[in-house]
Amino acid sequence: MELRKSNDKSRSLYIVLLIAGIVLVAFNLRPAITSLGPLVGMIQEDVGLAHWSAGLLMSLPLLAFAIMSPVVPKLANRLTNELLLVVGLCILLIGIGIRSISMVFFLFTGTLFIGIGIAVGNVLLPAIVKDKFPKKFSLMTSVYSTSMGVVASLASGVSVPLANGLNLGWQGALLVWGVPTVMAILIWVYLLKYNQGNQTEIKKGRSGDNQIWRSPLAWQIAIFMGFQSFLFYVTIAWLPEILHDHGLSMETAGWLLSFAQIMGLPASFFIPVIAGRLRSQLWLAFGLGLCSITGYGGLLLGSSYPILITSIILIGIALGGYFPLALSYIGLRARSARQAAELSGMAQSIGYILAAVGPMFIGYLYDFAHVWTVPLMTMIIISLLVMVFGMSSGRDQYV
Repeated sequence: MELRKSNDKSRSLYIVLLIAGIVLVAFNLRPAITSLGPLVGMIQEDVGLAHWSAGLLMSLPLLAFAIMSPVVPKLANRLTNELLLVVGLCILLIGIGIRSISMVFFLFTGTLFIGIGIAVGNVLLPAIVKDKFPKKFSLMTSVYSTSMGVVASLASGVSVPLANGLNLGWQGALLVWGVPTVMAILIWVYLLKYNQGNQTEIKKGRSGDNQIWRSPLAWQIAIFMGFQSFLFYVTIAWLPEILHDHGLSMETAGWLLSFAQIMGLPASFFIPVIAGRLRSQLWLAFGLGLCSITGYGGLLLGSSYPILITSIILIGIALGGYFPLALSYIGLRARSARQAAELSGMAQSIGYILAAVGPMFIGYLYDFAHVWTVPLMTMIIISLLVMVFGMSSGRDQYV
């Protein structure tokens, strides 16, 4: 009886720590990137970057996502999800440290390391949730995607105040985000001793790795993932500059970027829960698409403060709902944790190739036109594509 109680306590502790660990990993999947947008102007002035190279700075992590994503499931076969996650978090921490050195080489090298570290978490988290919480996948997706959104929005809002208000400079403002990384490393190192991950399914699937690449539905999910990421990272990179062009200070623009992400938090939580209860998610994708098209259209056509705020709210709802919907598709369209890992790797690889083009391409369009009209028209077209592929991915079927 005492042994049974001890086992029950150990199991309960494991579940609590596992949930905490998942949330802490989610804390680390955005702030190292979202904290950069409001500081781009400061970094450009300090180290001398053109708009296109500043856009490359935002695109570099996405290129790392694209390259690493299909490799991560294969590495997980050789190690375990837990061990690989710890390695990824350590690489992320090293990247955050290197990027805070005020030299172009270290700026880009650290950013590349950050991309590699985040890519590991991006791919493994949906697979871990599918494996550990198969009956609560939608709820756990809501929990960690919302956690991700909370810290991402906080990072955007406090970047300029940390840099200027606390006199940390852009280097210190970026270095701060190593703190949640250290916390996540500590808890996952502790979780390694439990090592209750079931890798059997994933290892069985090695021979079927290429099957997922022949699935039309998997390609639709990947393109949806890519274009919604295109919108997200372009918005993170350039929304403060767009708002500054409308006459707002950079600090206010940074807080409005934070506000946009806060407005997306309810969608981030409820979209996966609703998606899990529906056989088809087609109309969810349609509704989010309308918010996106209207929001970017408002930035293009309106310059008054009420129109800007309304546009930011709509953009926030769209971006807040798109990513967790894409994560939901990975779980809902896969039959197993192994298949979810493969679909996650494929979707994020193809998806982030598209996403990586975004900040640099939009920066180039601005350098060419010297106004934000053409970039915003491009964002509206991309929003329409997100709607189309989101709806086609929402049909009730498996990859």
